[in-house]
Amino acid sequence: MKLAPLGDRVVLKQLAAEETTKSGIVLPGQNKEKPQQAEVIAAGPGGVVDGKEVKMEVKVGDQVIYSKYSGTEVKLDEEEYIIVRQSDILAIIEN
Repeated sequence: MKLAPLGDRVVLKQLAAEETTKSGIVLPGQNKEKPQQAEVIAAGPGGVVDGKEVKMEVKVGDQVIYSKYSGTEVKLDEEEYIIVRQSDILAIIEN
């Protein structure tokens, strides 16, 4: 199956969390927060959303940082995804 977002929605897949800090401290599983970094898996077409013209700024493959409490988590084919509005994406990570 494939997710095809509508309007200004974006499908994200979280990037793996690091298990140790930069100083070498190992973090136990229950103390780790989910990372707010993700990769864009699919992006909607944009267009007129809620009466406003929306131009999609993100594309498939972009790595982004998104708002902590935003989106809807879905599980599809044993993979977990988050569907957010483009306005919930705070930044694109550029290398």
